[in-house]
Amino acid sequence: QVELVESGGGSVQAGGSLRLSCAGSRYIGSRTYMGWFRQAPGKEHEGVAVIWSRGASEYADSVKGRFTISQDNAKDTVYLQMNSLKPEDTAMYYCAAAFGYGVSWLEERGYSYWGQGTQVTVSS
Repeated sequence: QVELVESGGGSVQAGGSLRLSCAGSRYIGSRTYMGWFRQAPGKEHEGVAVIWSRGASEYADSVKGRFTISQDNAKDTVYLQMNSLKPEDTAMYYCAAAFGYGVSWLEERGYSYWGQGTQVTVSS
């Protein structure tokens, strides 16, 4: 069983920064890729960023140039550094782990395990 625990959320003013962490259980080492998603009230889940086990990454257009995803395999942890935050970044942020191929990283059905989420609130 894989467990994911997010942390690092909070409240910041526009233009500020936060770093989210997603700590995985020891079985996370065999993952194919890890993704960060977010969901704002009344909106659907939105893929934010992904990092493959070998380090390649992709981002949603809405966060390119502002967010950076990284991983520390020794700690089984994935990070999301969020800079220049905007009020529209306000959402619950979730990390998720995938163990297969063939599905776009933006599709939730590609992920087998999800964390409980951490809230990010950006005020103007």
